[in-house]
Amino acid sequence: MLTKADRPCRRAAGLRLFAAFVAGAASVLAFAPFEIYPLGLLSLALLVYLSARVEQPRAGFGLGFAWGMGSFLAGISWLFIALNRYGGVSAPVAALAIALFCAYLALFPALAAGLFVRLRPRSVGLGALAFAGVWTLAEMLRGRLFTGFPWLAIGYSQTPPSPLAGFFPVLGVYGVGFVLALLAAVLGLAVQRGRSALFAGLALLALSCAGGMALARIHWTAPVGAPLSVALIQTNIGQALKWAPESLAEVFTINADLVRAQSADLVVLPETTLPMLADQLPGDFLATLSAPVRAAGADLLLGVFTRDAAGRIFNSAISLGASPEQIYSKRHLVPFGEYLPPFFGWFYRIADIPMSDQTRGASDQPPLRLAGQRIAVNICYEDLFGHELIGGLPDATLFLNLSNLAWYGESFAQPQHLQIARARAMESGRPMLRATNTGMTAVVQVDGRVTGVLPQFERGALHVSVQGHQGMTPYGQWGDLAALVLAVFALGLLVLAPRRSAEPVE
Repeated sequence: MLTKADRPCRRAAGLRLFAAFVAGAASVLAFAPFEIYPLGLLSLALLVYLSARVEQPRAGFGLGFAWGMGSFLAGISWLFIALNRYGGVSAPVAALAIALFCAYLALFPALAAGLFVRLRPRSVGLGALAFAGVWTLAEMLRGRLFTGFPWLAIGYSQTPPSPLAGFFPVLGVYGVGFVLALLAAVLGLAVQRGRSALFAGLALLALSCAGGMALARIHWTAPVGAPLSVALIQTNIGQALKWAPESLAEVFTINADLVRAQSADLVVLPETTLPMLADQLPGDFLATLSAPVRAAGADLLLGVFTRDAAGRIFNSAISLGASPEQIYSKRHLVPFGEYLPPFFGWFYRIADIPMSDQTRGASDQPPLRLAGQRIAVNICYEDLFGHELIGGLPDATLFLNLSNLAWYGESFAQPQHLQIARARAMESGRPMLRATNTGMTAVVQVDGRVTGVLPQFERGALHVSVQGHQGMTPYGQWGDLAALVLAVFALGLLVLAPRRSAEPVE
């Protein structure tokens, strides 16, 4: 039973949890399509400020969990559309599944905040380093554990025009997250320490922004070869239509008509644009589809399912046309959507997801040689994993993503995915081309600028001239190692300093 003395403390704890939840939800506004990038900094700063006011690590864990629930419920609720509208899962069950998934993801900021409270030293500087270190390690763990789900990693919120975007080619998205978390922690802790500490925090923020802008002026890679004309096709075939057997003839016609209308060195159709196994297509369909491209001395790349001699199914991209036929098969599959993790057989008893028993492609697939370029293909979800994409470097001169986000309807998924592609282009120093079913079909330059994009849910083709690049960015050479070293170094400094702070401010 609560006493009168306990009630104000419980009320204050509840208010802190609510504030953390709101801060997490507000962080989504820092990402696309809103891109109010300072909110990424302010959201984390509020989490640090709240965490600095508690003494027990479990209280910090609760604050981090509340922040994470706010962020993920607001930011990836579009998964509900895939489960309910297209996956056949009832609304209550789909909502419960999404809530449980968000709760799992929220464990990572919870772990970071709990450890921050446990490790927090007396000084603002070391406290900020502690938070940046544990936050970065928690995000990296989220991006790797159980194949990883790095969506909404805080660094993605700092694509251009953020002044911190210049750190992408050097440190990658997790390194950008480290810098942002460090600055947020300095500001969050400095608010409690008075005017002089706050001025020092603002000075560090200005210095970091200046450093990011200076790095953005460096040309880490250089153009190579002649410009390439590309037609990126957006088929805009609804998810319900795409998988209906009676609609196959219409799907074939849409694809063929769109290809026939293009004139470019490389014509690209999106992921699984032909929603069936290649060996089940009508015998002459692929030859007919590629005939106009081949006659023009160009190349066609399209998404289709393939099957090997052992009967294993792959989500693939195949090339047809003037260049020798080549194939790329998706390596990083989506759990539950493309393969079933162990012990989850019950999931397919309540969901109806076509082609959900796929096999991973080989890990050492070389870039495709098409239209005079070496193109590293990645399919949909794969471009979330920068450390995997740089495996195609330095050979690749271009990156090309084929996606189908029709599963998620009109939601944040499409602009968020394009923002992720912008990070990959900056990290690698390679343009990123995107051909999608319903959006956002686009071309991203090496500095993260989007220089062409089709409207969502419209059928058409984006014609662009793109220049391949060669050379290596620092991130292309060492991947996520730099961010890992920064995080470990920051935490290592705590060994030389007292670990407990003064009494928390109430």
